[in-house]
Amino acid sequence: MNDFIRQLADITGSGFVSSEPEERYLYSMDQGTMSPAEPDAVIMPGSTEEVREIMLLANKHKVPVVPMGGGLVLSGLTRALHGGIILDMKRMNRILQINPKSRYAVVEGGASEGMLQAYLKKHHPELKHSMPDAPPIATLAGNICIHGSGHLSVLGGFHSDMLTGMEVVLPTGDIMRTGSCSISPDWFARAPLPDLSGLFIGWSGTTGVVTKLGIRLFPSYSHNDMLIFVCEDADLMPDVISRLTGTQVAEDMTPWMTPKPEWARGFLHINISYGAHSKKELTFKRNLLQASVKKYSDQKIAGFLPMPPTEKSRFLKIPSPDLVKFADIRKGGGFEYVGAIMAIEHFAEAYRAGLQIARTYNVSYSMGARIIGAGHAMMFFYAYAFNRADPEDIKLAQHALEATNTAALEIGGIPWKSELPAQKQIINKMDQNTFNLMNQIRSVLDPNHIMNPGNWEK
Repeated sequence: MNDFIRQLADITGSGFVSSEPEERYLYSMDQGTMSPAEPDAVIMPGSTEEVREIMLLANKHKVPVVPMGGGLVLSGLTRALHGGIILDMKRMNRILQINPKSRYAVVEGGASEGMLQAYLKKHHPELKHSMPDAPPIATLAGNICIHGSGHLSVLGGFHSDMLTGMEVVLPTGDIMRTGSCSISPDWFARAPLPDLSGLFIGWSGTTGVVTKLGIRLFPSYSHNDMLIFVCEDADLMPDVISRLTGTQVAEDMTPWMTPKPEWARGFLHINISYGAHSKKELTFKRNLLQASVKKYSDQKIAGFLPMPPTEKSRFLKIPSPDLVKFADIRKGGGFEYVGAIMAIEHFAEAYRAGLQIARTYNVSYSMGARIIGAGHAMMFFYAYAFNRADPEDIKLAQHALEATNTAALEIGGIPWKSELPAQKQIINKMDQNTFNLMNQIRSVLDPNHIMNPGNWEK
């Protein structure tokens, strides 16, 4: 391994490779509940060619490679379960191209959400991208590869739906492109070619290393507003969501349920964000949204929460600060944000299952959902805070997560960015031929089984 690390240093320079115990410790875990797993070394490539040379060397010596973006996935997907090296992509963070007419950006694999947001505000204020509710250091590639969602998910779907193409280094060292950029100098779409991007989305870094990607951009409105719809009956939520998304004017829609602050306990809220180029258009959109659920307002069983401008500004911040505040409610730095992708008609079941799990395991919780598309699906999330310095608190959170994943699967949902135990639960429920095909694909792309081994395995 020492000789291997010296060869890595020849590729990137010694300043970007480390096998020191402090680095190995820091890269052994994330903020979630999964136990640490130390790599043998950490390396930070600076170019696609350096990634290629690293992969050729690792493949030759059959050393495991774990690609990492911001390290914020929370479910332990970037732990070196079989040792080897963690490939930290943060040096490859350039914004390569903005196309203001076709509205897309091309960025390197380590470019962060905050970097693109800041770049667009400075150079292209007429454009924006879909920011997730994550710290700004979270990477665009990482969020897309886990089917993430953000503040434009009603408008554009999952972040993976907003992907226009990729450059990927395969475990064998081959460099390939998917989408229009494999033929054209333009990164405008994945259609009409066979969609090979799917070989790298949702695979938890087990099929290749994303070095460049194209993502869709959207108009940045000069006028922005939001509404909060409130009800007490979870059974009403699927119809309410369907009516609101049916207007096709909201950019983002996030139901949320929390026991704190006290005024929110027992109520189901839906934050509805929308924007416009003029105040007249903004009023028109607000009227459409309000009219869509007038049935419930007239019956006085639900309605819109009056919001003073000073309070409303807090809800318009992107990313939202509220999840970050909740993350440290138990102190000790422990937090896991696990969701399940499911159909919106299961909202009430998901909500009640979450309440029962929180009561059973006595965990601090927050629940909610992000609506995807015109109500085509939702990412229903269960966020659990715990004290990392308290082993018993960690165990309670782990039990709550296992129960949550079990409940999600029983409802008909699929755990999102699933940690190792959840992956095994999914595999056990998965169509066997689907899992067989996944293994065949991995064996072709990664014949020496070096890419993030231990994930998506029985």
